[in-house]
Amino acid sequence: MTARFSRRLAHRLATALVATAVAAPLAGAGRAETVGPVTDAIGVVRIAKGQPLLIGGLMVLSGPDLALGLDASRGAEIAFDDHKNMLLGHPVKYLPEDAGCSVEGGQTGATRLAANGQILGVLGTACSSEARGGAPILWNAGIPQALTGATAPALTAPDRAVGLQGIARFVYNDINAAAAAVKYAQGLKVTRVATLHDGSLYAEQLAKVFGEQFKAAGGSIVAAEAISPSDTDLRPVLTRIGTAKPELLFAPVFVGASAYLVRQVKEVPGMSGTPLLGTDAVMAPAFLEAAGDAAVGYRMTGINNDPALLGERYVEFRKKYVDKFGEEPISGFHANGYDAATAMMLAIEKVAKTDAGGTTYVGRKALRDALLATRDLKGISGTLSCDAYGDCGAGTFAVFEYTSGDPTSFKEGVNPKRISP
Repeated sequence: MTARFSRRLAHRLATALVATAVAAPLAGAGRAETVGPVTDAIGVVRIAKGQPLLIGGLMVLSGPDLALGLDASRGAEIAFDDHKNMLLGHPVKYLPEDAGCSVEGGQTGATRLAANGQILGVLGTACSSEARGGAPILWNAGIPQALTGATAPALTAPDRAVGLQGIARFVYNDINAAAAAVKYAQGLKVTRVATLHDGSLYAEQLAKVFGEQFKAAGGSIVAAEAISPSDTDLRPVLTRIGTAKPELLFAPVFVGASAYLVRQVKEVPGMSGTPLLGTDAVMAPAFLEAAGDAAVGYRMTGINNDPALLGERYVEFRKKYVDKFGEEPISGFHANGYDAATAMMLAIEKVAKTDAGGTTYVGRKALRDALLATRDLKGISGTLSCDAYGDCGAGTFAVFEYTSGDPTSFKEGVNPKRISP
């Protein structure tokens, strides 16, 4: 089942990428266009005086994983507020679309955004599968994309498909997340580890990279299993894993699967005492709602938003978050949303030209190039500089542990509490 599911997913991803790449022949490199004072190889967006400057969003905004997208989207809104929701004399209008944390959702949301010829850039995605589905569509429309939570290494790999080359990632790459998980495993002095993923681009790649790094460090991967995101009975796969007698199970899966995992693992012979390690994909109140008291003791590696580490700007930003939305951040990606929005606005300011009548013109290729050329941006999450492949993220990692199953007790750094460093 595992191998067949992975092959089906890989085929769907490849088919989706090819389909979206050929759907719009412009492929991000259409005819040169001159509008007003701007000539651009892809096209020019004209914003008349008094009209809004449009920035889209492509985030998971519904379902069990909505915290990943909503948290980042809220961070972006605060960035716009800090600019008084104005840019170059135009009001900023933010248009987020729900991408559902899936390839299909990314395609649907990106198609809606690409149909609006006035959208300059897009913030998000929050999930890697969303980016895999949506990025080629945005590329074809000449719209650059500032990722807020999509961390799969393939999205910014040197050999990535052309349709992914409009991406700038303002969050960590999972190559670094895997290294943090390996470091945690080494701290436990375990040598035999099993992995479990749910077939998503994020989980499959993170489990793979973790396995490679753990073996390179001298450990053994004694089982590498997969489930479907819709699976609700994990006992059969956990039973198979248990026969390999792992000393740790690394399972970078999303909220639904993680809740079933922590509820069912203690029922499986050979696994009831095995430590579990997840990721910040489940740093959300929804996980506590689904897992209840079974969440207590569950550990995860994740982005470290320690105010003592990020400084006074982060403290002030977090206060704005609470004042605006009436609650503490609901995931770990709020600072990344703020930084992605800031980078997008700075790139727009860099390339835009405004005539004497107050009309603004933005070249699409110029904007994409400016976003990907972000250097030394003093962001909320750290100092951000893009490399040649669009990796711009900063930040460090920590290990967290849930101490209560009460969803109302969720507070990043408290429940789950930071246990290392």
